[in-house]
Amino acid sequence: MPVGNHLPHGETAQGGPLKRELGERHIRLMALGACIGVGLFLGSAKAIEMAGPAIMLSYIIGGLAILVIMRALGEMAVHNPVAGSFSRYAQDYLGPLAGFLTGWNYWFLWLVTCVAEITAVAVYMGVWFPDVPRWIWALAALVSMGSINLIAVKAFGEFEFWFALIKIVTIIAMVIGGVGIIAFGFGNDGVALGISNLWTHGGFMPNGVTGVLMSLQMVMFAYLGVEMIGLTAGEARNPQKTIPNAIGSVFWRILLFYVGALFVILSIYPWNEIGTQGSPFVMTFERLGIKTAAGIINFVVITAALSSCNGGIFSTGRMLYSLAQNGQAPAGFAKTSSNGVPRRALLLSISALLLGVLLNYLVPEKVFVWVTSIATFGAIWTWVMILLAQLRFRKGLSASERAALKYRMWLYPVSSYLALAFLVLVVGLMAYFPDTRVALYIGPAFLVLLTVLFYTFKLQPTAEAQGSMRSVS
Repeated sequence: MPVGNHLPHGETAQGGPLKRELGERHIRLMALGACIGVGLFLGSAKAIEMAGPAIMLSYIIGGLAILVIMRALGEMAVHNPVAGSFSRYAQDYLGPLAGFLTGWNYWFLWLVTCVAEITAVAVYMGVWFPDVPRWIWALAALVSMGSINLIAVKAFGEFEFWFALIKIVTIIAMVIGGVGIIAFGFGNDGVALGISNLWTHGGFMPNGVTGVLMSLQMVMFAYLGVEMIGLTAGEARNPQKTIPNAIGSVFWRILLFYVGALFVILSIYPWNEIGTQGSPFVMTFERLGIKTAAGIINFVVITAALSSCNGGIFSTGRMLYSLAQNGQAPAGFAKTSSNGVPRRALLLSISALLLGVLLNYLVPEKVFVWVTSIATFGAIWTWVMILLAQLRFRKGLSASERAALKYRMWLYPVSSYLALAFLVLVVGLMAYFPDTRVALYIGPAFLVLLTVLFYTFKLQPTAEAQGSMRSVS
């Protein structure tokens, strides 16, 4: 295979190698950064309105389902760490069409998500610079995050590490300060507030089990991005070690941050007042006497949006690179720079996001409720494909191969089937709400369009990819 400097622009030949430069700390913080987004800092008010304090149960239930999905992904990623991850596993164990649909669906859902995050940066920068047109900040966010991704995967990993760390430190500070208010009366004239707000305003579950179920589709959107760990498998220094460690630690940390933050917020403020007076994070810091709380949280929310955008550009580039390697996208997107970066794949994703920024200013705000719903549908499709692929993967192993697995699913196959049933429930809940129902029209329609393209252009995997599929089946 030709080396990078034998081709124009420092690119390697098709299928050129990615660089294994992501360490365990990068991978852990990447998944956290993708999951802990703008929604948490704005108080998850809509979900709290549906479930009341019982929203914590929703996050725990959804978190357990995500843990099963991540164990399934980890089992395959440790056994066969490749770029493209779940798209490649869907191809290998469920067939070329499943891999094609999963890869392009994931590429599309992150484009949608990135458009929302870029717009969020523009909105929050407008708090400080109201006279600057928003499109300038949206463009600046896209150019800066795109440039980081184009340099080298290590640069991406470092930026994502520090972006995520800012959010995590803020949440920990809020939780510690909130515990001080609850237990010791900080900011409340020394009178401990206690946790009675968790049950004194209609009970812990004011809207009953129905309220908890209704909130699940919003809760699952919050977990979108944790599967990004799988996409790092082709660039992790030691995937057999880093991926299992990252999966285990990320789940517990996400659960701690979400449930811990919500426990503090719901203990300090009546659940039916949250969201009516601004961000509960700002309110909590101001109660502790931090007068610049609004500015601090605005900065953190901006880094949260940039972090999600950064991770989204990474994801779209790697997924397109993997599709091109398999012959299911133009071959040029499988080329990498001398730094091991899939430059062309990234540039296409960044260009598509430029169009998304433009469209954002030409369509009503209502569209953003729709696009988050579409992204949730895309995430659920991805998670279903991970679980189905893992079931087929395990079924195809001999007894000795199963015994040799270095990382395995708990309670197989019961856990996989329970997680699949849970995801079907979430889709049913999406159909219940008019605002999210649109995703069940657009999402499947997009998959049908992809299926037509697949058969029309005969987008079968390359001979090399098919050989790989036979070797792992």
